Amino acid sequence: MPPSLDPVLDDAERTALEALALRVREHIVRMSTRGGCFIGASLSCADLIAHLYARVLRVRPEALDDPERDYLLLSKGHDVPALYGTLAELGFFPKARLENHLRPNDYLYWHPNRAVPGVEFHSGSLGHLCAVGVGIALDIKMRRGKNRVFVILGDGELNEGSVWEALLVASAKRLDNLVAIIDRNQFQANVPTETLIPLEPLEDKFRAFGGSVVRVDGHDHRALARAFERVPRETERPTVVICDTVRGKGLPSIEARADRWFCNFTEREIQELLLELRGEQAAHIESEGLIVR
Repeated sequence: MPPSLDPVLDDAERTALEALALRVREHIVRMSTRGGCFIGASLSCADLIAHLYARVLRVRPEALDDPERDYLLLSKGHDVPALYGTLAELGFFPKARLENHLRPNDYLYWHPNRAVPGVEFHSGSLGHLCAVGVGIALDIKMRRGKNRVFVILGDGELNEGSVWEALLVASAKRLDNLVAIIDRNQFQANVPTETLIPLEPLEDKFRAFGGSVVRVDGHDHRALARAFERVPRETERPTVVICDTVRGKGLPSIEARADRWFCNFTEREIQELLLELRGEQAAHIESEGLIVR
């Protein structure tokens, strides 16, 4: 079947999602100065967060308190630049507000804050939001609601026992409205996960804890579309989506580097990185007829 006739995601949709993710990455790069940010992990999950908000989540900026909305909880809160950039691009707050990152007159800092429109829960201390998601999903089930709860976790975060305890409860309570998403970028801070505490085989482990598991390329929007085409994936079982990603994705100079998990660049370096980012991705997107600005 030609790609343009893909029943899940056609070429125009894929191109638009890639363009959105590129703009989100540009925002992330711009936030990596005047104090810096966790750029490596933010870039690794930019495609995922952009895809979820643009195509999967039932949530609208004009109805943030809609009782029937889906929830997204960013458990790996240090990746919040990717969330900020996506929310700004999709109209949850003005893009100009991103310039307030780390300034004392705003709430845009290193971890999510509910004072920022679109942020559902404070996070930062790893290992907590899977349990929060279980609580929200259970409440929805008790109310016979149709909402879904998506929790994004880091792979290094899986070393926290509270994550697995929460998954046991989710399985026991048959929470098929809960979706745990793993940003599998292979790093925990400045150490490879498999060097520190090996995690594999992750699929087997999540299945043993009752999850309906799928593993995809976290930078391939067509693969992401297929993974989230049907949520829940199985009745009475929580869904687990393992997204294989690259830390620092989009910037070859820092990709998969252990020493580039947190960066505080000069303004000149930011401009150079933006050129590098556009050089890798913009040519393909512009060739599809969509100009990146």
